[in-house]
Amino acid sequence: MIDLIGRQEMFFVATADAGGNCDCSPRFGKPGFISVIDETTLAYPEFRGNGVFASLGNILENPHIGLVFVDFFDTTVGLHVNGLAHSYQPDKLPRSIAEHLLDGDSKNVRIVERWVVVTVEEAYIHCSKHVPRLSKLQKPIDWGTDDVIAKSNDYFVDDTDCEHGSHPQS
Repeated sequence: MIDLIGRQEMFFVATADAGGNCDCSPRFGKPGFISVIDETTLAYPEFRGNGVFASLGNILENPHIGLVFVDFFDTTVGLHVNGLAHSYQPDKLPRSIAEHLLDGDSKNVRIVERWVVVTVEEAYIHCSKHVPRLSKLQKPIDWGTDDVIAKSNDYFVDDTDCEHGSHPQS
């Protein structure tokens, strides 16, 4: 499980607010962006995103969290991880966790807005029989950009409202 998590460049995070209203969002990063602190603790960075903060807001109201990791490129195995989450500003992390996280890529540490630390309560496999095997294509990624065109912030906006040209509509 630790090895699978360490290879991932994306996962899905599910949270719910105090009223049970759910949110599920993907998270992306370079392989190893999800850190396994120990057998019951994971941490992942929250980078600047779309500015909605649904997951972080939910965690403040309800710390229960579900993470789903799927290896689309090799084993096609998935992993469910459920637990309790706490969100920290980078300079407010508990010392033992901060020491582990700061051993990584210092360039990425500067663009992390918050760290989410998950205490794992359960982890189990998602079988691979229906998971498609995908091929990865190269794509340049500008981590931490605020460029609205690169972020496709207006992808679902009607062309009459869009300054940046034509976009497919849903």
